[in-house]
Amino acid sequence: MSEAASRNTLLVAARVRHGWHTQQEFADAYERHALALGEQAAISVRQVRRWESGRSEWPNRDARRVLESMFGLPLERLGFIRPGASGAGTVVGRVPVPARKGMDVPPAFGADEARRQGGHAVVGRARALLENAARVDARCGPGGALPEALGLVKAIEATARDVRADARRELLALGSRAAEFTAWLHHDGGAPPSTVLYWHDRAIEWADLSGDGAMHGYVLLRKAQATERTDPARMRDLAHAAVHGPWSLPLRARAEALQQEARAMALLGAAPEDVTRLLDQAYEALDAAPPVRTVVATCTGPLCGAYDRDRLTAQSAICHREAGRPERAVGLLREPVTTGVFGPRDRAFFTAHLAGALAAAGEPDEAAMTGLSVLRLAAGPRFGQALRELRRTVGLLRPYGRRPAVRELRLSLGSLSA
Repeated sequence: MSEAASRNTLLVAARVRHGWHTQQEFADAYERHALALGEQAAISVRQVRRWESGRSEWPNRDARRVLESMFGLPLERLGFIRPGASGAGTVVGRVPVPARKGMDVPPAFGADEARRQGGHAVVGRARALLENAARVDARCGPGGALPEALGLVKAIEATARDVRADARRELLALGSRAAEFTAWLHHDGGAPPSTVLYWHDRAIEWADLSGDGAMHGYVLLRKAQATERTDPARMRDLAHAAVHGPWSLPLRARAEALQQEARAMALLGAAPEDVTRLLDQAYEALDAAPPVRTVVATCTGPLCGAYDRDRLTAQSAICHREAGRPERAVGLLREPVTTGVFGPRDRAFFTAHLAGALAAAGEPDEAAMTGLSVLRLAAGPRFGQALRELRRTVGLLRPYGRRPAVRELRLSLGSLSA
């Protein structure tokens, strides 16, 4: 077979689609993504050439994690051939055509067992695995949880073909939760926006197929949050659609979506009274919600089931910061950051915003000390959102670079990046 015939066109097309038009650009992007996941960082252009020529062997464990995270796709859909997979499907021009069954599904998701049990037992196992992946994420960060989440989504996709209609609906509803969680892991890990969008769209598709309208609205909220500060008009439109779409969001999710719309309005330079009006509506929705049943957010429980006043207050402070009122943000953030019941990731994220608000308010030493406390929370598990916000704070502190605390923060964050 000629080199042209065996070329891995799937990987080449996926690379170009993500904006990496040369092999060197792809190698550089791989290194950045590997660092975010805590994996072996560097590959050479020669390695990229081998992968794209079709002559390379199945990538090693670390490379598999990075590649699947970068593209949001299993390696088979990037043109790689799994060792021993010759009997599972036919290969045509380097494009694997998988067999109907046997898609690397964990034993708990075997198609034969799913048919025997009607799928409901598999749904229970999948729910437990999704919650476990969330616990891994909270403890170890996105790099630790992403392989498990990707495997779970792939298992749900394969198993849903072989169960009865009622169990299929339930399994796809859970798959929507798993796909949204996978999108979040990619976002926190610093994946390209197109990869995050892929998984959000998969979550919406499965929510629609399972008839879960509220989940569709919730994913729009999560899309709005994933835009961060880069596109406030899109953030506003997505958050507004989450609230006003043809579904009924739970009140706690409605409160968070209204807050997100307020943040977008602040970024767009809206009048303070318009931002305050949306925040007031968020508080009204939260006050009307049933009591919180848990202080820990779960991937399979009620949407935004742990969303409480401390979280809304902290997010409202971020809105005031975006509106150019850092002193107001500092005043609102101090109490929830100190006393709120947050997990390590959320505490790191809100504390990073407190550091930024302090820097903008002209308190560089306190800002730097607060930033160092963020590093203690976020450095080990590589909580990406918190670390990105901390880098923004370091940028604000550049005029105060000679101060000892500011210098320590800059060097510590630089050492982590390296």
